[in-house]
Amino acid sequence: MVEEQHTSSDDDRRARNIAAVEAAFRGVSNADAAEQLRQYTDDAVLELPYTAPPKRVEGKADALAYLTEVFKVFKLRLTITEVHRGLDPDELVVEFVSDGLVVTTGKSYANQYINVFKFRDGKICFQREFFNPNAAASALVADEP
Repeated sequence: MVEEQHTSSDDDRRARNIAAVEAAFRGVSNADAAEQLRQYTDDAVLELPYTAPPKRVEGKADALAYLTEVFKVFKLRLTITEVHRGLDPDELVVEFVSDGLVVTTGKSYANQYINVFKFRDGKICFQREFFNPNAAASALVADEP
């Protein structure tokens, strides 16, 4: 049986990494891609396997362009519901919920997410986001008059 060993240094890194996610989520809540991306490395990768089609956005410049367009459609507040700490202090699995609006349809939007985050030097260098694509698709389609 392998015994987990946590050091104060590891705990400090985890706390710093959780703070980076919280700060990035404030950027999302403010619909400000630049604010969100201040918490990411220049070479960060964002994977969205449940979008149609699935997306992989590489680098902060491409992420800024992508998220700027996303925030024209979605206005969201994100709330963390659970943080799962891995053996590696620079990896976290974060569960959270969204509450907001789809601007293009006027529909309310709520979803549940699980994200895998990896960190380098206190910044997010990788994010893989899983969410319910049916909730997103339904909110993106305008009701018929």
